[in-house]
Amino acid sequence: MYVCSCFGVTEQQVREHADAGACTPRQIASACKAGTDCGSCVRRIQGLLGRGACADRSVSREAAALLAARSEPVEGSGDARPATPASMPGPSARPGVLAGAARTETAA
Repeated sequence: MYVCSCFGVTEQQVREHADAGACTPRQIASACKAGTDCGSCVRRIQGLLGRGACADRSVSREAAALLAARSEPVEGSGDARPATPASMPGPSARPGVLAGAARTETAA
């Protein structure tokens, strides 16, 4: 069954990419472009990946802990806003579309 009709990506292809190590919808998008056009398949991809699909989530937990530590206010600065690394992409212009994922345009 097709997951992404924009790029013709099937459930089987998503599972193969997951078996090869893709743990997130963004990693699936990098592998096959699914989720980078209209975005309607992103939730389906999330469902196929499931919770705990990655064998090693410790890197993600460590990164979350580092970001949480960086978001704490610096004593005496009066600034309680979370620190945002410059390398983090901003929100996508279209909800549901993976920001920063590979995209190709075709001329009609």
